[in-house]
Amino acid sequence: MLRIRDPKESLAYYQENYGMRLLDKIDFPDAKFSLYFLATMKDSEPSPEPGTLAAHKYLWSFEGTTLELTHNWGTEDDPSPCYHPGNDPGDGFGHIAFACDDVYKTCHELEVENSVSFKKRPDEGRMKGLAFAYDPDKYWVEIVKNLEPLETNGYKALTLAQTMLRVKDAKKSLDFYTKFMGMTLVREKHFDDFSLYFLAMVGEGETDKDPGKPVLELTHNHGTENDEGFWYKNGNDDGENKKGFGHIGFLVDDVYEKCKELEEAGYKMQKAPDGGRMKYFLSL
Repeated sequence: MLRIRDPKESLAYYQENYGMRLLDKIDFPDAKFSLYFLATMKDSEPSPEPGTLAAHKYLWSFEGTTLELTHNWGTEDDPSPCYHPGNDPGDGFGHIAFACDDVYKTCHELEVENSVSFKKRPDEGRMKGLAFAYDPDKYWVEIVKNLEPLETNGYKALTLAQTMLRVKDAKKSLDFYTKFMGMTLVREKHFDDFSLYFLAMVGEGETDKDPGKPVLELTHNHGTENDEGFWYKNGNDDGENKKGFGHIGFLVDDVYEKCKELEEAGYKMQKAPDGGRMKYFLSL
C-alpha cells in the first residue's frame, strides 16, 4: 500500500504508462479516505465495474497481486509533497517494480513519449540495464528485464514485478514469510555488503513462480542483524514526516485463525482483527 496525494494523477500514471487496470475503489466517508486497487491483467480477462458490489467480491477473491493506493481526502489540494517516498537512511521501503522485455526501449518510450521522469536511466550508475522512474509522489518505480519473454507468452508489455523492502535480519524475515505466509524463496543474490532475496507465491506441486506474478524482494544490508538498537522505519510514522509506504497484504481463509497462529509463534499484532474501525483484518 502506498499513500498518494492526488488519485487522478496517480491512477493516470499507472494506467497510462504501465497498462494497469483499476479493479476496485472503496470509499470510507466517515474516515475521509478512499482505496484504489490496480493490477496487471491480460486484456482478455474481464473484471467488474470498480466500486460495485461485484467488484468488491472480485477483489477479495482475486488470485493476482494488486497495487493498493490510499488517498486521504483533501491532500490533492495541497501543492507541497504530502508523503515520504522512502530510500532515506533507515527507511524500510525501497520501490515497486515492473518487468518488461526490453528495458532500454521501454524507458525511451516512457521518457520521450509519456514524459515520465527518471531517478536513474538504464545506462546510468553502477547497475546497468535497469532503471528507476518517479511516480507522481516520487516513489521509485524500477524497470527491469523479465527472465522470460512476456509479450510472446501472452503477458502485458509491462507487468507488476516486485515490491522491495529492507530487512534487519534476513533469516528471521525469511522464516516469517516462508513458514507463516506461504511464500517460497525462488532466487537469491549475494554481494560484498548486501544480499537480495526474492520470494513468491508458488502453487502446490509447482517448482517456479508464474512469470506474470510479482515477487517480494527483501534487501539485507549485512551487519544490521547484529545492531540491537537498529530498526527500519516502516512508513507509518507521523512524528518524523516519514509516512508514505503503508504495508503489504496477504489474503487468508480465516483471519482469526491466522492471527492466533502468529501470536502463538511470538509475533505481535499492530492491529487485531476486531481492533479499530476496520474489522476482519490484522496488521503485524
